[in-house]
Amino acid sequence: MKTRRIIGLSIVATGVIWFQVAGRFEARRIDQQREARPVLQTQPAGLRIDSERLMAAVTTLADPKWEGRAAGSPGGIAARTWLVDRFKALGLHPVAGGYVHPFTYTRMTMSGPQQGAGANVLGMCLGTDTTLPYFVVSAHYDHLGVRDGRIYPGADDDASGVAVILEIAAFCQKTPFRRSIVFAAFDAEERGLQGARVFVEKSVFPRDRIALNVNLDMVSRNDKREIFIAGTYHYPDLKKPLEEVAKRAPITVLFGHDKPVAIAGGVEDWTNQSDHGPFHAAKIPFVYFGVEDHADYHKPTDTADKINRGFFVDVAETILDAVLSLDRAR
Repeated sequence: MKTRRIIGLSIVATGVIWFQVAGRFEARRIDQQREARPVLQTQPAGLRIDSERLMAAVTTLADPKWEGRAAGSPGGIAARTWLVDRFKALGLHPVAGGYVHPFTYTRMTMSGPQQGAGANVLGMCLGTDTTLPYFVVSAHYDHLGVRDGRIYPGADDDASGVAVILEIAAFCQKTPFRRSIVFAAFDAEERGLQGARVFVEKSVFPRDRIALNVNLDMVSRNDKREIFIAGTYHYPDLKKPLEEVAKRAPITVLFGHDKPVAIAGGVEDWTNQSDHGPFHAAKIPFVYFGVEDHADYHKPTDTADKINRGFFVDVAETILDAVLSLDRAR
């Protein structure tokens, strides 16, 4: 998730002062959201997410036998096969004749160009009005693999996001949305958002048929029971329906991490740091759901047993509520 960058500052004194002031302002704005939205202690009635199935999906994808699901590795291919089986079992329709969409890529590394291969897994749930442009609900199924002999299981990053899209797909098949939903499990996100780039740049769909990308990356762990929504700074028309979702959510929903650093004063900008980035670059609106980093981010200790099931289910319910609300609003 979120290919992090360390931001170096070498600015003149006036620029430094502006940066600090802007940073205090943005940090205070986020704190004010926390203060205005206390965490609810009770779960809303009528849960739509199956918590056992949700956790089972994370546990399966983060199993050490798949060795961290690196793009193109045997473990990554095994995870892909499992996902295809899940898409079929849910009754999702294949996209452009199939569920598996292979691709190759080249990325620059310190040692020069590196070639790689991966495959996105795509399935569609048909809406009640198939003439409408559709949503792409996405998460990446790859992770870091094995490094220095240690497995990086990637439970939160991003087995959690994949588990949620599977639950939303299950709901959609029983209760279709107004518009059709493409469920995309992207590959090679950890190699530079490669699967999402291919999907956008070489899509089997015309871009004007994509109304919105809802991207999930790290959605299962936060000690404060907080989830961030990014994207509304760029696409303010999306904020109103999402604010209504935030008001009734059983967790604290915060808006932020989507402003340029020069404006946000050092508060990290996630606009281009996960698979929604290529959609934004193509001027396709996005909404991103993610938690802030925790102690196990990009470490071998990002395991399924660290996930708080109650928080995770609440997040999944909130994301489903958000997709439903955006479907009605757009």
